[in-house]
Amino acid sequence: MSKIKPPRLAFVDLETTGGTATADRITEVGIIEVDEDGVREWSSLVNPQMPIPEFIQSLTGISNAMVEHAPSFADLADEIRERLADRIFIAHNARFDHGFLKNEFKRTGHEFRPSVLCTVRLSRKLFPGFARHNLDSIAERHRLQVTERHRALGDARLIWQFWQQIHETHAADLLEDTVARLISRPSLPSRLDAFQIESLPTSHGVYLFYGENDLPLYIGKSNNLRRRVLSHFSGDHASAKELEMSQQIERIDWLETAGELGALLQEAALIKKLAPTHNRQLRDNEEVCSWRLVMRKGKLQPVLATTDDLFFGHDPQLHGLFTSTRKAKDALRAIADAYGLCPALLGLEKHRAGKPCFSSQVQKCQGACAGKETVESHNERVAAALESLRLQTWPYEGAIGIRENGAVHVIDCWAYLGSTGTVAEARLLPQQGRQRFDRDVYQIMQKWLPKVSARVVQLGGATDEDPPPGIEITALPGSVLKESANDATNNAANDAANNATPDTD
Repeated sequence: MSKIKPPRLAFVDLETTGGTATADRITEVGIIEVDEDGVREWSSLVNPQMPIPEFIQSLTGISNAMVEHAPSFADLADEIRERLADRIFIAHNARFDHGFLKNEFKRTGHEFRPSVLCTVRLSRKLFPGFARHNLDSIAERHRLQVTERHRALGDARLIWQFWQQIHETHAADLLEDTVARLISRPSLPSRLDAFQIESLPTSHGVYLFYGENDLPLYIGKSNNLRRRVLSHFSGDHASAKELEMSQQIERIDWLETAGELGALLQEAALIKKLAPTHNRQLRDNEEVCSWRLVMRKGKLQPVLATTDDLFFGHDPQLHGLFTSTRKAKDALRAIADAYGLCPALLGLEKHRAGKPCFSSQVQKCQGACAGKETVESHNERVAAALESLRLQTWPYEGAIGIRENGAVHVIDCWAYLGSTGTVAEARLLPQQGRQRFDRDVYQIMQKWLPKVSARVVQLGGATDEDPPPGIEITALPGSVLKESANDATNNAANDAANNATPDTD
């Protein structure tokens, strides 16, 4: 088999005082440099400037006495940086070794951002039939020569042997492709401090991208903040939008949340409040409207209602959510055409009593305007045509709290009021005044309420105390939500409503 000869490689292993890169320290470094000039080995004990636990001493054989007079990492930093410069950083469970070196270099005021290849991940890709890929398993499986196990240079030698062996047993093209995919890493925006990325947690939350001022460029949410943010940069050349935003980003802020629901609600609230440049979804509800069916002189007619309406969210005669009056009318016209309804009786066009409307003349209306169909029959067909768009009324008596991992999210009539740490605090939020119906919260809760009904607490009770542990107040009877109109399919009315909503990001 032909061998791949990457120009500069570094096989690295570390011994440490423990497993936490931010709190523990390095006790030994082993590096094998491989390039066109050959193979060179280097290692050094490191004074961790903290005691080595007895368990670690017995595992590695490195005692406190051995490192007492060894150089500190700061003393070795320049030499280690030079040995690793412009090389592919190859380690077993590379996140561990890379994380320790990154934190040690950070303490000395230097960045450390090599191309990283993990041989655990490489082994899994090349040998998917095996369950275990730790260094002992790989050494046994491939009959590698073990010298000093759990010492830095000895383990680096095992990784180097594994590398040589797979180049004898696998096709060059396969290895090139596999390695290229495993070492690909995001290209960070040029103005962004890399330390901000390293500070990002891996928890649920909301992130905010900023440019040169205090107005956010973009707000997003994720179940893993660091991974999601990095995904923006790994694809920042895939679209003009991502590229433009990447070039502008100078800093990142974030807000951790108790869980996925909290992240969804916070994202919707922050986008409305801050109106970031690159967000098109979850914008303000200023123009959101719905069709309310009312009876006028015996005719069932749709009348536009906006979220300023005090009964919006409570009225069972509201149908559809539209982002503008124009889109609402366009959707209603499409429904009228699909169901043969009379646009004149619907109030969409002027009409002289007893005369056929224009749609009747082109056989799109069944003639209720000219007496060919009874008004009662037309009323029934209007109600049936709009039924699938009927909005779910708020199924609770007042505001509710939804528990999520120690937080309580407060919702009232499809509006998010905020999150607190206790039910007692949550009961104070509805007292601050009525919030407008929120289209985005409505759509979020259509999905989530059925899943969290056991964690719902009604906030209108007489007591200000949390219920005893293990006791939850569940949703009111009859609060099973109907299928969202946005999710209905094979229905002309729903098609029209979907066409009337804005494009998604």
